[in-house]
Amino acid sequence: HIATSLPLPSERDHLRPRIDMIVFMIDIKSKYSLKNVEDSLAHVDARFFLGKVCFLVTGVGRVNCCSVDMNAVWKLGENYCSPVLFCELELEGTRVATAQRLLRMLQICAGHVPGVSALYFSTLM
Repeated sequence: HIATSLPLPSERDHLRPRIDMIVFMIDIKSKYSLKNVEDSLAHVDARFFLGKVCFLVTGVGRVNCCSVDMNAVWKLGENYCSPVLFCELELEGTRVATAQRLLRMLQICAGHVPGVSALYFSTLM
């Protein structure tokens, strides 16, 4: 499921499936996307930061068009003990590799990989 920001609307809580992982997307070309992520973080239960959150930075192939301070992105990852992934969505190979990586992370977060905990993402990455 995709949401543009948090909190999620409460009127559909009874229909919403369990949330196993949250991926915050930050477009390197948009300061608004970083601000939106920072604002949304306040609505995430602290228990999710134990291996169930990651930050995906898109548009990294265009560093010359960068509107987002990369130190701020790295600081988010450090402050929330969550991995930061970088991706150029316009390159199919990179897009596919990132999708596969996110899917594997989701499988771990959902508990579908025996013997592996999402708490170990920092060592797995």
